[in-house]
Amino acid sequence: MRVLLIHSDYLKYQTKNKTKIAEEIEKTRKNGFFQESLVVFSAVEKEDEKNIENVVENVFNEIKDIYKKVNPNNIVLYPYAHLSSSLSSPKIAIEVLKKIEDKFKKEGYDIHRVPFGWYKSFELSCKGHPLSELSRTLGSKYYSNEESKDLIKEKSQFLILEKNGKLTVPEDYNFSNNDLKNLMEYELGNSQSTGEEPPHVKLMKEKELCDYESAADVGHLKWFPKGKLIRDLISDYVYDLVVENGAMPIETPVMYDLSNDAIREHAEKFGERQYKIQAKKELMLRFACCFGAFKLLTASFLTWKNLPVKIYELSTYSFRFEKRGEVIGLKRLRGFTMPDWHTACTNINQTLKEFENQVNICLQTGIDLNVNYEIIFRASKDFYDKNKEWMYYIANKIKKPIILELIPKRKHYWVCKIDFATIDALGRPIENPTVQIDIESGKRFGISYLGEDEKEHHPIILHCSPTGSIERVICSLLEKIAVEMSERPPMFPVWLSPTQVRIIPIGEKHLEISNKLFNELYEHEIRVDIDDKGDRIGKKIRNASKEWIPYTIVIGDRELETNEFNVFIRSTDEKKNMNMYELIKEIKSHSKDLPFRKLTLSKNLSNRINFQ
Repeated sequence: MRVLLIHSDYLKYQTKNKTKIAEEIEKTRKNGFFQESLVVFSAVEKEDEKNIENVVENVFNEIKDIYKKVNPNNIVLYPYAHLSSSLSSPKIAIEVLKKIEDKFKKEGYDIHRVPFGWYKSFELSCKGHPLSELSRTLGSKYYSNEESKDLIKEKSQFLILEKNGKLTVPEDYNFSNNDLKNLMEYELGNSQSTGEEPPHVKLMKEKELCDYESAADVGHLKWFPKGKLIRDLISDYVYDLVVENGAMPIETPVMYDLSNDAIREHAEKFGERQYKIQAKKELMLRFACCFGAFKLLTASFLTWKNLPVKIYELSTYSFRFEKRGEVIGLKRLRGFTMPDWHTACTNINQTLKEFENQVNICLQTGIDLNVNYEIIFRASKDFYDKNKEWMYYIANKIKKPIILELIPKRKHYWVCKIDFATIDALGRPIENPTVQIDIESGKRFGISYLGEDEKEHHPIILHCSPTGSIERVICSLLEKIAVEMSERPPMFPVWLSPTQVRIIPIGEKHLEISNKLFNELYEHEIRVDIDDKGDRIGKKIRNASKEWIPYTIVIGDRELETNEFNVFIRSTDEKKNMNMYELIKEIKSHSKDLPFRKLTLSKNLSNRINFQ
């Protein structure tokens, strides 16, 4: 059931015409005026017909909870079919709404139910405080009373998993790694938000990477040339990784029809984070590439000989309707770029083998990006009991203690997943790579393959994002830089630095050799620019430092007479004399086998504009 709760100054409605499904009403209900009300716009859905009583109970409890927080004079239950494209029968809808009304009346609440099935005009004044507009999807999960009690009682168990399967409860573990400790505290719900802004937000603006876009919905960014370049390089990096491992790139739509049962059911796993748009149909903007990938596999003829089959898409963009107060910088967005890799496997043995390979790839991204991952291995208790030796084997490959979460009963589409997180400057996790074993989607979406036994089977599907969202990769890099600023000069990895070499000519007579050096480096696929502005040399050097340029070369009279350059190397804070060959070799040593893109800004700083 979909509900939209509005705390209103007033609601005024007037019935106009009956539809074929209109309920019969007395004259007094043909119009109404209610002040200081909690208005509950509601749509009963097909899925709700499976267990009406549970739906009624869930909706009743949710409305009552909001009622206590906003303290209105009354409740107005307003049927509003436009909230869903998968409506129940009118008979069931009226029954559900009447039952909710009756429950509130029995407990003494002042509740009014607006007539069902009539065309109506209405006026509404919303109060405009943080709790005045709330949307909910309720009743999609159905549990017996005993199951509900079990879910309340049984919580995940968190352990530290060390080498050779040694397990320790968190309170008995001596944390020598502060990042792991912070991650465990977060998972246990013990960490408290300070309300501070993560330092990467200031850095992303200061370095002209990106900024908030005020003309868009909250959680959407505008990217400047330097940030776009870094983002594209990371995207290229993931593309190369997955293609080298047999993935086939595809591209699929960004929005999907929620009247499709499989899509709606899968989307409900994300609850209120669904990012919906209302057109002639109720559509949802994708939260990952799952829908498109699954529909593509459904339409494909597969046999056991084809599997594992691997498809990959860089979703530009994915969308999640994060809460307004939780949207921050590059860490949590409503629109983001997600590398999404799906692998269809025949059986659990093939799945575990592919899972291991993808874990290795995720670990490699930490090395190539020079960030530290702390890791959580999550599994349902049933999966763990059957596969614990394999899980210990995977943990041993990671070569450091990790967190193990044991989930009493599976409540997701996955039975096992591994999550990699960096820790920001405030001690909070940034979710990065993940690998998940999905045992539901093959059947739900009708994906099948012809087995060796000549029968149709549903594959197990692996979900993998080798880096996590591209925005969070940049977030992790900036947060790491912020943490380490007191220890080493801040900078991006050389292969990601928008400008890798800055040439600073002392005077006009040094421009010719500066351009010659520029051309040589450019031809060797090195991003290089020239500071030809009229500033003093000291200011030019300081500007290069502020931009975190890895290599800075000042061109003077000596360089006119020799074939050597005095190069300032930012990472080691030292100066070295190098010839052209040595300089190129030095830069290439930090970007070997990694993607390259040309600098998208003018080579001369005097021709550039400021975006901030």
